[in-house]
Amino acid sequence: MNTLTSSPIYIQVEPRNVNFINRIMEGYEYLGVVSTLDRTAGILVIRATPDTAREVHNILANLPISVQYIER
Repeated sequence: MNTLTSSPIYIQVEPRNVNFINRIMEGYEYLGVVSTLDRTAGILVIRATPDTAREVHNILANLPISVQYIER
C-alpha cells in the first residue's frame, strides 16, 4: 500500500498577502493546501505531497511578493 505523507512548507508573508497565497494555490489545483497559523504575522503552512513540494517552491519563488521561509 502506498501512503502519501505531507511535506509542510512554512512561510511568512505580509498579512495582507495571506489570501493571495491561498488563491494562488487554489488556482494551481491545490498543489498544496494552505492553512493560516497566525494571520496577524502572516505565517502560513502549505501542506504539499512529496511529489508536489518542488512545484510549490517554484511557484513561491516566482510570486511578485516577498515570501520568507521559516522553520517550525
